[in-house]
Amino acid sequence: MKAVLVEQPGTSEQLKIVEREIPKIKEGWSLVKIKGFGINRSEIFTRKGYSPSVVFPRVLGIECVGIIEETSDKNRFSHGQKVISIMGEMGRAFDGSYAEYVLLPNKQIYPVTTDLAWDKLAAVPESYYTAYGAYKTLNLKKEDRVLIRAGASGVAQAFLNLLKASLPEIKVTASVRSLEKKEQLLNSGYDDVISDHKGCLQTNQKFDKILDLVGPACIDDTLKHAAKGAVVCIVGLLGGQWTLDNFDPIMALQNNVYLTAFYSGDVDLIRLQELFDFIAKYNVSVKVEKIFTIDQIKEAHDYLESSQAFGKVIVLNGDAS
Repeated sequence: MKAVLVEQPGTSEQLKIVEREIPKIKEGWSLVKIKGFGINRSEIFTRKGYSPSVVFPRVLGIECVGIIEETSDKNRFSHGQKVISIMGEMGRAFDGSYAEYVLLPNKQIYPVTTDLAWDKLAAVPESYYTAYGAYKTLNLKKEDRVLIRAGASGVAQAFLNLLKASLPEIKVTASVRSLEKKEQLLNSGYDDVISDHKGCLQTNQKFDKILDLVGPACIDDTLKHAAKGAVVCIVGLLGGQWTLDNFDPIMALQNNVYLTAFYSGDVDLIRLQELFDFIAKYNVSVKVEKIFTIDQIKEAHDYLESSQAFGKVIVLNGDAS
């Protein structure tokens, strides 16, 4: 099979296409034939060596969609069954989804019922699961003024699609570092776009619900734009800072603001199927911005790291039909 091996941390040049033996199943694990997978910024962080727990060489990839090829648990799985997998230690403690096949622990393989084609399905797992978790956490109402900070990212676009499909009247503003993307953002469904210049939002507006994908690097500025009683949900770390320093919660949240988060590592089948039922119920538009092949993995990483990056980037394997 083809796989993408990172032998040592570094630039996208470290993503090497190699031929490997298809993994053999073992007790408690099953073999999944991968139809497609999303590219995530966390994988770029790992590739660069920013994940201290990851030992190289490693096949990256924290999510995939595909079918059961062989299983050690025939009570739960059957050959050809449609499944997805996200998070766990895939692509970190053991080899992940940047391949044509992946060996996964049975406990993190999730059979799902959905009519989505493979390209749409490949765009869902990590981005839409995270977005759906934030959607529920924020307790959104149609009269809310909503801000999505880092509005061009894949999770942001997934959240926007969930929101506009279920609450079409709601007003949603995106923040973005470059206003060159303004027209693209408005065309994707946003009602307004504001500039995020060096970590500061260029507006005096305040919002009732804020989805923050930048994270601790800009949380002080985010909270300045939270209305009285607002809810701020952090789900991303695009600012490159993982923890809060010198944070005074009483002063920062003095306007009765609620600060919360959604951890996408908290995965269960019930919530996953609920997500797919939600997508079907509201006819949610699942959009794919760029599709690459496994041989183009370097180009996929380069695109996601570039200033042109927008929306969800996926890789489809050759027989994903």
